[in-house]
Amino acid sequence: MKKIVDVVDKKLAGTITNDTVIGIDIGSRTGKAVLLTEGKLYTAITPTAVFTQQTADKLFDKLLQQTGLKQSDIQYIVGTGYGRISLNFGDIPNKIVTEISCHAMGAHVLNANVRSIVDIGGQDSKAIRVDPKNGKVVEFIMNDKCAAGTGRFLEKVAQLLDLTTEELGQEALSATKPSDISSQCVVFAESEVISLKAKGEKRADIAAGIHIATARRIRNLFNRIGLEPDLVFTGGVANNAGMKKAVEEVLGHAISEVKLDTIYAGALGGAVIAQRNLAASSAEKAGLSASAS
Repeated sequence: MKKIVDVVDKKLAGTITNDTVIGIDIGSRTGKAVLLTEGKLYTAITPTAVFTQQTADKLFDKLLQQTGLKQSDIQYIVGTGYGRISLNFGDIPNKIVTEISCHAMGAHVLNANVRSIVDIGGQDSKAIRVDPKNGKVVEFIMNDKCAAGTGRFLEKVAQLLDLTTEELGQEALSATKPSDISSQCVVFAESEVISLKAKGEKRADIAAGIHIATARRIRNLFNRIGLEPDLVFTGGVANNAGMKKAVEEVLGHAISEVKLDTIYAGALGGAVIAQRNLAASSAEKAGLSASAS
């Protein structure tokens, strides 16, 4: 549990209400959830199951266990992410929102000045531009037709190098001469890695080369929509230290430090949108009541 005032950008802390809401982000590899209530923020995480509703239910139960709340205490839920379409929350008011909008809002409330977001997940990577006045998406572009430049690609490379995904990024930090990975296709890039291993190139140099090649794909996305600081890195790959270094070097911008693990950015954005939808719904009902009287 964290206090909202200790996590959210101070400029925007006052926009978070005391309403009890949940944002659930079902990614291709991992499900994340954030619950906001009475000035507190709770998180939950679990691997994504075959059936995404099972993942959502598990996250929901984890949050209720942490907080001691009942299902009837939850006022609104926003679902987002790879598995958002099939989610069902019964009688609880809810809405499905795209992960682009949720990541933008989540990054915005963590850093009110954010203008650009790098989002690398298991199945795709995205470049997003955000309006710092309201956290809404200005423009975005995504790479979803090729596995290169995604978390799944990094997993495959880690296996080829006899590393875990977590170890891959750390290994890259000790590189002295990053390998040149030229292939833009995941299949050919894997072949390059095998060839580089056979030539005796250091594992750290190969790992660094893979991260740099991935960062170049991100740069290509931003070349099409523009890149402005502040820059926030979200998604499951955001915790990869080697990827963070490569992105900063290739893009030429520092990644902003925020006070919440940005793997939860989409879920946090969903929760904030849930609060705003709830407030809008209440205002609409109040207006209808006033008109009727």
